[in-house]
Amino acid sequence: MRKTMRPALVAGLTVASALTVVLATPAFSSAAPAPAPVSAASILASGGDLASPEKKDIAMQLVSSAENSSLDWKAQYSYIEDIGDGRGYTAGIIGFCSGTGDMLELVQAYTDSVPNNPLAKYLPALRNVNGTDSHAGLGQAFVDAWKAAAKTSQFQAAQNSERDRVYFNPSVNQAKSDGLGALGQFIYYDAIVMHGPGNSSDSFGGIRNSAIKKAKPPSQGGNETTYLKAFLDARKVIMKQEEAHADTSRVDTEQLVFLDAGNLDLHTPLKWKVYGDSYTIN
Repeated sequence: MRKTMRPALVAGLTVASALTVVLATPAFSSAAPAPAPVSAASILASGGDLASPEKKDIAMQLVSSAENSSLDWKAQYSYIEDIGDGRGYTAGIIGFCSGTGDMLELVQAYTDSVPNNPLAKYLPALRNVNGTDSHAGLGQAFVDAWKAAAKTSQFQAAQNSERDRVYFNPSVNQAKSDGLGALGQFIYYDAIVMHGPGNSSDSFGGIRNSAIKKAKPPSQGGNETTYLKAFLDARKVIMKQEEAHADTSRVDTEQLVFLDAGNLDLHTPLKWKVYGDSYTIN
């Protein structure tokens, strides 16, 4: 995935008055433990919880359509290539990058649980290339090792865990705290996947801050659709600042399609386009 560098997300969550539960969300730090799961029924009985199994699978398919031109997100565990965006290798189900730190954290977590794995010996090289687009100490041997590891349930579980810890749980819990339904939760998740956590202007937190200056989220008494349009407008400004993100169809012909249809809970069937390709989830 095309992502910016990963500064730590800073906490500052509010409690959504629109919800009937209090969400205790930890600081958005890559070192923070994953938040405790919250049942779908305790959030929105209408099916508005992106963390519910069926909605989460939809979210993974939506992201995969944009990142891998496929709805088969589980086939992406073994994906790895340098897409020429200055972030080194991009790999796995969430596009972990050798140049942005999250690939290093993933391989370290995997090695902590499975010491004798094909990727463990590349930890020193991953530390050395972090923050660059260099392949030094990696190369085809590393690519082959990634693909070999991706065949194992342990490495697949490690990818799932890091995806949830760093991206899915923080963004979804922030969206719930802002009083957003499943579509808004997905919009936050897709943004954090591409732009990374943090509060810089080009990160997820910065985009959210820009949106709140234009419209209030439901937790602050605002209209959900109006706020989400402000968020997507703010995101598109940032996307167009970088060549790798300049095509905004994942917003224009995917997320805005659902929003304009009033599908705030991401009910199926869903039909959308990304980069001109058509997709359907029934």
